[in-house]
Amino acid sequence: MTERTVLVTGGSGGLGGAVTATFLRSGWRVVAPGREGDADDHGDGDQPVRVVADLLTPEGAARAVEAATTDPAAPLRAVVNLVGGYASGGLVHETPIEEFDRMLRLNLRPTYLVTRAALPHLVAAGDGAVVCVSARAAVAPFPGAAGYATAKAAVRAFADAVAVEYRQRGVRCNTVLPSVIDTPANRAAQPDADHRRWVPPAEIAAVIHFLASAESAPTSGAGIPVYGRA
Repeated sequence: MTERTVLVTGGSGGLGGAVTATFLRSGWRVVAPGREGDADDHGDGDQPVRVVADLLTPEGAARAVEAATTDPAAPLRAVVNLVGGYASGGLVHETPIEEFDRMLRLNLRPTYLVTRAALPHLVAAGDGAVVCVSARAAVAPFPGAAGYATAKAAVRAFADAVAVEYRQRGVRCNTVLPSVIDTPANRAAQPDADHRRWVPPAEIAAVIHFLASAESAPTSGAGIPVYGRA
């Protein structure tokens, strides 16, 4: 029987599948919110609990957290924020404000809303971890993706703020910064790249699992590079 729950947003994506599988293998109850059109699924020991929730809204975030806190035998102990998006385009003066806003909305808003909704439960338990996904672009931007780099830098800053505010309340918050993740979507978008240099999702998932586990109890406010060979 599982004794702890992790809420994984973006659990059906290229990285999310590896993250949910890693937690399930180690005995966690996994709740993975889905998009509208998906069906709720109560899951079992081998599958995550699926709940339909729009994580861009406070109501959707609250619904996801509610699903993660309904099993008293497996209280919520970790939140993994994977939801985000990427877009590249022109230089800053060529980028419409709407596109810049979209990157902030996709990457920062769900992370903020879900974390905000989950924190009272983690604080009440006196123990818990939040893991956010930033990107190497947050510390090493490249041309044509100012909105994405800014949004991912904001995710890291938000995680650092959570770490500071909740350190004395038993809640840790850390960030991982991937380079290019070796997913089918990225391979299709960059067929001529050297995929051997990219970081496999399973390797990032192992780092995320560590940051959510008791083994990383002394660690909070860290930004962990997960670059592979890129």
